[in-house]
Amino acid sequence: MPTSRTYGDACATARALDVVGERWALLVVRELLLGPQRFSDVRRALPGASTNLVTDRLRELEGHGVVARRKLPPPAGSTVYELTEWGRELEPIVLALGAWATRVPLPRPATLGVTSVLLFLRGAARPRRTACYRVELDARVWTVRTEPGRLTVEPGEPVAPDATIRTDPPTLNALLETPSDLDVAIGAELMTVEGDLEAVRRLLSDHEG
Repeated sequence: MPTSRTYGDACATARALDVVGERWALLVVRELLLGPQRFSDVRRALPGASTNLVTDRLRELEGHGVVARRKLPPPAGSTVYELTEWGRELEPIVLALGAWATRVPLPRPATLGVTSVLLFLRGAARPRRTACYRVELDARVWTVRTEPGRLTVEPGEPVAPDATIRTDPPTLNALLETPSDLDVAIGAELMTVEGDLEAVRRLLSDHEG
């Protein structure tokens, strides 16, 4: 069930945790940082959380004004969840938590989600050219655009991409760490590339190490 528990503490930190401190709440927020998502997308991205738990967290965040629901126009017609303007203010906080946690040991076993890899790519990228990519990860499609000094990511199909990439999050993450392994990954069928292969090399290599 949705929870309305409170610390009963006037401190602003405690009041913030009253809103986003429940387990999985900030991970739900993380999944919405790159744009609106259907419930099924959020649920699939959090395999350790039950359907009821994800439903509760979304309902709580909506009740607090952090998340909003809206119905897409035809022909899609599906309902999506997205961060409100106030909810978007959590982005630097979530990213800062991720940076702070680099010294925390990885759990074993550990999953690596699509959003996590794309957020890393966006944050670390230092592109030098303009390009557009269709990136398919775990059967979901994203539009990645670069321009000098900036990379953006949004869900959905791009128009006339320079290159199409199909892979999984661990492979993409590994190639961001070691871009020189691209040809090996393609040869091992861990990644497929259509279009401008050199543009893909730039995407993988133009970032902060």
